[in-house]
Amino acid sequence: MAKLWFKFQRYFRRKPVRFFTFLVLYLTAGSLVFLHSGFVGQPAISQNQANPAAGAPAEGAELPFLGDLHLGRGFRDTGEVASIARRYGPWFKGKDGNERAKLGDYGGGAWSRALKGRVVREKEEERAKYIGCYLDDTQSRALRGVSFFDYKKMTVFRCQDNCAERGYLYAGLEFGAECYCGHKIQATNVSEAECDMECKGERGSLCGGANRLSVYRLQLAQESARRYGSAVFRGCFRRPDNLSLALPMTAAMPNMSVDRCVDLCTEKEYPLAALAGTACHCGFPTTRFPLHEREDEQLCAQKCSAEEFESCGTPSYFIVYQTQVQDNRCMDRRFLPAKSKQLIALASFPGAGNTWARHLIELATGFYTGSYYFDGSLYNKGFKGERDHWRSGRTICIKTHESGQKEIEAFDAAILLIRNPYKALMAEFNRKYGGHIGFAAHAHWKGKEWPEFVRNYAPWWATHTLDWLKFGKKVLVVHFEDLKQDLFVQLGRMVSLLGVAVREDRLLCVESQKDGNFKRSGLRKLEYDPYTADMQKTISAYIKMVDAALKGRNLTGVPDDYYPR
Repeated sequence: MAKLWFKFQRYFRRKPVRFFTFLVLYLTAGSLVFLHSGFVGQPAISQNQANPAAGAPAEGAELPFLGDLHLGRGFRDTGEVASIARRYGPWFKGKDGNERAKLGDYGGGAWSRALKGRVVREKEEERAKYIGCYLDDTQSRALRGVSFFDYKKMTVFRCQDNCAERGYLYAGLEFGAECYCGHKIQATNVSEAECDMECKGERGSLCGGANRLSVYRLQLAQESARRYGSAVFRGCFRRPDNLSLALPMTAAMPNMSVDRCVDLCTEKEYPLAALAGTACHCGFPTTRFPLHEREDEQLCAQKCSAEEFESCGTPSYFIVYQTQVQDNRCMDRRFLPAKSKQLIALASFPGAGNTWARHLIELATGFYTGSYYFDGSLYNKGFKGERDHWRSGRTICIKTHESGQKEIEAFDAAILLIRNPYKALMAEFNRKYGGHIGFAAHAHWKGKEWPEFVRNYAPWWATHTLDWLKFGKKVLVVHFEDLKQDLFVQLGRMVSLLGVAVREDRLLCVESQKDGNFKRSGLRKLEYDPYTADMQKTISAYIKMVDAALKGRNLTGVPDDYYPR
């Protein structure tokens, strides 16, 4: 065998041209085998699969809306499919619960790129149907469910995905960057030429126009199993004095259930569903029914006739849920019609809730807030005043974290937002390493970043408040904790300082939309307390310093839960 191998080597050493010819033939053959393996053994594509229109599912059994999935990617195992089903809910499954069959069984082998693209296009056509361009009005929205903005990355798919996850039937795009969801369209159809704005995050796709919506009907699931999403329990409330004015929509329901009443009020585009025994009432939070005085839930503890474990209230005490319908009475915003004669600061230490407070002020007043800085991510999320120079006079107030005498004296008045330093420091650390509504990674908390951050930022928390109390011309102190606990009263104080006359009903609307898309959903729980004993000792000293300064000016001191830890 060895002799044969040496003869083979000697032959090609004397004939190099033959060697290279043999090598080329070998590589060519290998390439052909590799390409052939991409097609052999793949399941045949039936006519129905290649042409969805020919084999479309029966009414009420549409293909699922798949969110951010890339259909060309193979699913490695059923566990991945199961996790997707958990995310998108029961409407992801077929009638037989077989997700893989619904997806076309992409798990067996490598598909050609061309075939992947074709399947993706076919699925995209089936998940939603474009139904036209519609007029939209900021005072009376065409789609009255949730909404969100992204002035940098908005796409048709992203809007449809967000509306679908929340169970809405329609998704509409406007101004290239705004997405609105709803269960029905309450507007007139207009010419297609009026929806002419390109999506900010998707070249070649149209996302409505100025006050014009490109509307899609989402074909997500079996209509019989369609849910309107999770309603929010608001509590037990006494029957309002003038029921027909407080809750204008009423329907008798002998087989009352929470789902039935919530679904009815959602269909009728009302944000409140009030269950009263065998009657379902729908409406808005108003001065006639403000939802401020909750009653003992035992007063509403009458079992639903169609549900064994749910309370449906009584004719005198109503169980109230907040539906998915967005209360649009406070959603319109604009710049000030005339240049403001005074500059009002919304001042806070970083992490004290300034972005959330701006969201509340914009909804309560209807005017954009500005900023001493420029944050492109906030502008992209809908804070249009972010691009204006802080002295432009077009915004109702100006966000600032500054604490120097010169910077403070540049403002005529200020709302000073103060938050528990332990929470504020953690929130700012999360923002610094995870974005405005994100979270820092575990490694950042355990690494050198956190101790260094506390050492540098904790003194600033105290000096920020002390400087504004000392150099501010007219300062309204608002504690973040009080704003969360009693939003209606505290926001009313803030709006009063801003010099804007706001209806009480608008403030009630803000209460139901208070979180928006800009508030971090609670601090992520850590497995340990990140504050060492030395850190707590230092921070407690700063808290006492600020508390004494507030009381020295006849103001309310810091809330009791600031200390001890």
